[in-house]
Parts: sequence; C-alpha cells; structure tokens
Amino acid sequence: MYTGLQHLHSGVAYLALLALILVIFYALIGSLSGREFTEKDRKIALIAFIVCHIQLLVGLILYFVSPLGFSLLTGGGAMSDSAARLTAVEHPLVNIVAIVLITIGYSKAKKLGSSRAKFRSIYMMYAIGLVLIISRIPWANWLN
Repeated sequence: MYTGLQHLHSGVAYLALLALILVIFYALIGSLSGREFTEKDRKIALIAFIVCHIQLLVGLILYFVSPLGFSLLTGGGAMSDSAARLTAVEHPLVNIVAIVLITIGYSKAKKLGSSRAKFRSIYMMYAIGLVLIISRIPWANWLN
C-alpha cells in the first residue's frame, strides 16, 4: 500500500504541476487579451483545482502511513536534520498553504464581476501556489 501511494503521489504531482502551469498561462493570456471569462475558463481552472486537491489528499494519507512522515516528528530529531525537516514539516505545511491559496483564487474568481478580475484572481493565486509547491518539492527523492 505504501509503495502504491508513493507512486500515485509522484504521478499526480506531474499532472498537478502541468495543470497549474497551463491554467496560469491560459488565464494570463485571457486577461491580457481582454476576452470574456466563460464557463469553459472556469472549468479549465476547476480541473487544476481538483488535481491539486487530489494530490493533497493522497499526500496527507501518505504522510500518516509513511515511515518518513508523521513518525519522524514523534521520533524526535527531525528538526535538526534538514532532509527530515523537509519531509516531516516543510513539505506538508507549505503545500497545504499553497492549496489553500489556489482554493482562494478559484473561489474568489467565481464571485468577481469583471472577466479581467476573474482571470487575474486565477493566475495570481495559482502562480503563488505553484511557486510554493515547487519550493518544497523534495527534488533529491522525486527525481531518483
């Protein structure tokens, strides 16, 4: 189960990053071109929103069943080791904040009046979320 969750978490990560990048560029182009925000635009943003939330859910499950997640905090010494701190504290917390910002951007876009403001809410908040996610990816573990 643990290995399957690891592979799922890594695989969905590629989809989440790709979806965020595409939606950010799509919303940026929509804002700069001055076109109307349509239902299609909302659904495209929703796809990235859903993929990121699935990634968060899989990550949280993995965090509690993994020997490298929550158990590092209970064993002590995680804060003195940078790799353990990244896995046990920084990666989960920063990514939760990133998903919260993505959620705020999507929710705010639904309530705004002008199309430009809707596009702007999506590309700004999704981009901040993407930067946070990229900053806390354990690259040494993920690329090997």
